[in-house]
Amino acid sequence: MANSKYEYVKSYEVEDEVFLPNFIVVQINGRGFKRFSQVHEFEKPNDEVALNLMNSCAICVSEEFPDVVFLYGFSDEYSFVFKKTSKFYQRRASKVESIIVSFFTSVYVMKWREFFPHKELRYSPSFHAQVISCASIEVLQSYLLWRQTNCHTNNLHNTCLWELIKCGKTESEALELLRGTSKEEKNDLLFGNFEINYQKLNPMFRQGSCILKTEVIDIVKHRENGSPVRRLRKKSSIVHSKNVAGKCFWNNHTGLMKELGSFTNDIGKVEPDYVRSFQFKKILMPSTWIVIRIDGCHFHRFSDVHEFVKPNDKQALNLMNACAVAVVKEFPDIVFSYGVSDEYSFVLKKDSHFYQRQASEIVSAIVSLFTSVYITKWKDFFHKKELKYPPYFDGRAVCYPSVEILRDYLAWRQVDCHINNQYNTCFWELVKSGKSKSEAQNFLKGTQTGDKEKLLKQFGIDNHKLPAMFRQGSSIFWDKEDITMMHENEKPGGNSLKRVIVEHCNIIEPSFWAAHPTILYR
Repeated sequence: MANSKYEYVKSYEVEDEVFLPNFIVVQINGRGFKRFSQVHEFEKPNDEVALNLMNSCAICVSEEFPDVVFLYGFSDEYSFVFKKTSKFYQRRASKVESIIVSFFTSVYVMKWREFFPHKELRYSPSFHAQVISCASIEVLQSYLLWRQTNCHTNNLHNTCLWELIKCGKTESEALELLRGTSKEEKNDLLFGNFEINYQKLNPMFRQGSCILKTEVIDIVKHRENGSPVRRLRKKSSIVHSKNVAGKCFWNNHTGLMKELGSFTNDIGKVEPDYVRSFQFKKILMPSTWIVIRIDGCHFHRFSDVHEFVKPNDKQALNLMNACAVAVVKEFPDIVFSYGVSDEYSFVLKKDSHFYQRQASEIVSAIVSLFTSVYITKWKDFFHKKELKYPPYFDGRAVCYPSVEILRDYLAWRQVDCHINNQYNTCFWELVKSGKSKSEAQNFLKGTQTGDKEKLLKQFGIDNHKLPAMFRQGSSIFWDKEDITMMHENEKPGGNSLKRVIVEHCNIIEPSFWAAHPTILYR
């Protein structure tokens, strides 16, 4: 991280650690999935292929992140339970939830073709995420019972609803008919009117899906004499149980007892408000500028595997910009965005009430959509490169109390861009000239800006004439002319803006903000 006079803005970052001995549970839900399922013509009330896609994504999460030891999901929802002693990303709630939702989203988009080979993905799906901080094993048990009860209740209702619709009722008529009916009455309706025994429906629909890790012995290779080399590893598998919160189910799986603990009693009922009280909710301070910053996770390796051009890959940066543009267009409360390398910062207007200023909702929605667009647009920018594995991002929310401090934050990021780009340009020129990476690092150790300028001139490079996107990053905002036109025509603001533009310019100097006063004061 570059040192500059703007670094003081880091003091506004607030820690959100989930303290031990609390259990960390990350719950994700499809964002706008009612519409998504309609647009993509999912079968009602349950699309088995869509559920299998969700399960496959969850398995990938469990295999990517060893600290996730138990998973439960139904419909467009999944819960990820971390082992009790987990120190995953220092147990920071924003990091944990954003990484899980980003990776899940990435896999969902990448696997779409595998499960729906004849259906085009018409737009980028995204998910919400939140952390549930379970104070004890009993709270975790109550949480799982709550989610499975929700699965059963919703599925029974939806099965009745869609059977009524199939027989000619309108949706409103069917809903009115079901209003106030008990579980027994719904079962009688299904059996008496449609000859459906609810208990014989697919267990995945009625009970949801659990993913467990069991230890198996795999043959990883063979020795020269032909004898196998075996290794013990954990394998994820899907099971269905009518009571995932039951003592019998839980305590029969030694892996769960080892990583999480045992259930001492069965519980028959749970109050949802009791479990909701453990949600790790962080409401962002009112009348402050909210900045959501996302960063690529392990993008050094990702760029190597996908052979990005060094020190800057224009196509990779343009892909990042395209994702940011999509996010800005999707969420009208975002007034400005700045990006460099594998990071992007999104500024929400000061009086924003986006998701009631709940940090987890805002961060996860932006990170998930950004990730989703990154996958869907990959081929637009890399026509001949296959995406070899799912990229993902982390995110956090920070509040800044004044325009001056907000601008200092953005200046900090651009100064970082300047310094890092100059260093990386020198580094890769040295490597291209024959030095090893460690030799190049040692050569540049302790050098100042002027030293690097001279070095680049030796390679025939004028740092000030490099592409502006490399030196200054990318700024994204609504076109000022469109705002003026709307004002003259007396059209409403916000959503009516027509064009988002990407510029590569100096945002440190006051002249930029003077030329674009409507960005922060629209």
